[in-house]
Parts: sequence; structure tokens; C-alpha cells
Amino acid sequence: MTVPPGGSTPADNPPPPQGRAAAWPDGTTPSIGSVPVLSRVAHDRAHLSRALPDPTGGRPVRVLTVDGQRTVPVRETPEGPRLIWDEQPALPTGAIFLGEADGVPYAAVRGERALTVSGQPVDSWTGLRDLATVLGDLDAGLLVQAIGIVEWHERNRFSPLTGAATTIERAGWVQRDPTTGTDIFPRTDPAVIMLVHDGAGRLVLGRQSIWPPGRFSILAGFVEPGESAEAAVAREVAEEVGLTVTDVRYVGSQPWPFPQSLMLGFVARAEEAGELVLDPDEIEEARWFSRDELVAGGKLAALPPAVSIARYVIDRWLTGEFDDC
Repeated sequence: MTVPPGGSTPADNPPPPQGRAAAWPDGTTPSIGSVPVLSRVAHDRAHLSRALPDPTGGRPVRVLTVDGQRTVPVRETPEGPRLIWDEQPALPTGAIFLGEADGVPYAAVRGERALTVSGQPVDSWTGLRDLATVLGDLDAGLLVQAIGIVEWHERNRFSPLTGAATTIERAGWVQRDPTTGTDIFPRTDPAVIMLVHDGAGRLVLGRQSIWPPGRFSILAGFVEPGESAEAAVAREVAEEVGLTVTDVRYVGSQPWPFPQSLMLGFVARAEEAGELVLDPDEIEEARWFSRDELVAGGKLAALPPAVSIARYVIDRWLTGEFDDC
């Protein structure tokens, strides 16, 4: 059950840990942060404030508008794109409280595109995939949260228990079934994304037919009911490429709000690095790739973009980090 790769690497470039390759075969140095790009956070979600009549505490609030295409207002600066926050004296009706940072409350609201926001001209309306790697920790974390919670509201306007239209409570973080009084909370769908390697410098990459020509990534799939994430890794690998894996190890996670996934990254070793048997409904093409082939052969451009956790895991493997797995 393949899903789109999600996550990436921050702009910081810490030195490689002891024993890890300091550079790729072509001599370039990988830039790998401590967490994937979409996992960065620099604000307090202030969840206890959600139950208050005014979670902002009477302070002015910065509101981010998310339109129906999941894009947000952006202005271009010499330092790169920046989000345009609508400065409001109070939390607008229908806005969802996101939390606060440095004493400033933040919120999000679904709205229409405009030429100006809070008196500032809008240079473009841009999506998360294009913005994540160029925003700082604060705006990146708020943007991921804003898109995720706005999408939940758009897709869950009625109670799954009775079909009744829900009422919104707790500053946008609870929908209540008016007939039963049941609280309905935002949901997240867990998905595993795994790098399968042979322990000898090769990994499996596959592609779906809907991807751009030449694009390859690691394998992925949703966790099924009653299944652990580790079991999902083994099952998905067997289903998609016919391999049995061992040494399944967790690497990290990243939200992927398109609309509501949480990507759980793993590495796993193939028991036998043999021929791949593909599921034609899921995988159009898959094969083994070596480190030298990916880096020295110039195939890095065919890998997932930096916003994906797939690229985060691949980059760490390219440095030799998982060779002892």
C-alpha cells in the first residue's frame, strides 16, 4: 500500500557522528539535520489554553489564511519567502488556535486568496511542499500544524456516529456530536516508510507510475488496524517487492498533512538480496541501487525532494550510518 514520501532535512549541517562517512563518493558533504524538515517545532501548542473562553488571553493574534488548495500567502524578501500573518486584535470567529511563541498567539483559518493581507501585498500563494525547506523552525512548524488541522475540519464536518453536523469546541481542536455529546478529536493515519538495504552498500528503490519520470524512492505503506509499525514494515516490503526483512529499526517520524498522515521512518535489512518480485498494482519499477551509483552516477536528482522523510532516511544511509544494522 504505497503512499507518497513525506519529510526532509533542516538547513543546519552538523558534523557526521563518529564512524560515519564524512562525504559522499563524489566528495560533497550531506546536510542532515537532527530531525526531518516537517518535524521541526519552535512554538508551544499551549493545549491547556484551548479550553479557555479566550485562549489568546486577550492578546493580539497572528492568523494564517489557508486557501482551498492548501496554499498560504507569501512575500518575497532578500532572505527568501516568508509567511504573511494577518495581525488581528482578537481571535477571529472560526479561527483555530495554534499556540504561542515569545508571548505571541498564533491561529489559522480557512479563507480565500487575496491580493493583500494585513496591509502587505501578497507576492504568491504557495504550498507547504515548496515552503518547508526555506522557512525557519517557527513558521515551518506552525504551517504544518495549520494545514493539518484545517484539512481535518474540511474533511470531518459531520459526526461519524450519527451523521449530525458537529459543533466546534476547544478553540478548534474538538468537534462535538450534538446528539450524543461525543467528543471527536483530530485523527492521524500512521504510515511506515522504510529503507531496505543488503548490508553491503545497496538499497531498494521503487517508483509508482504517477510519479515524474525517473523519480525513485524507498518503500512505504499504511499501518493496518491491529498491526504494529514494525509488522507493517515487514508486510509492506514482502507485498511490494517480495523480500523478507530483518533488523527493523526506527529512524524518526514526520507529519505529512496531505491530508493527515504521520510518516514513521525505518531501516531494515533484506535476509537475501535476491531478485525483486513486484506488486504490479503498487510498483511500476524497482531495483537495487548502490551508493556509488546514486552519488557518483548523478542519480541524486532522481531521489525524493528534501521535504520528504524518504530523502532524510536515504541521505543518512548514504553517509554509512546504518551499515551496522
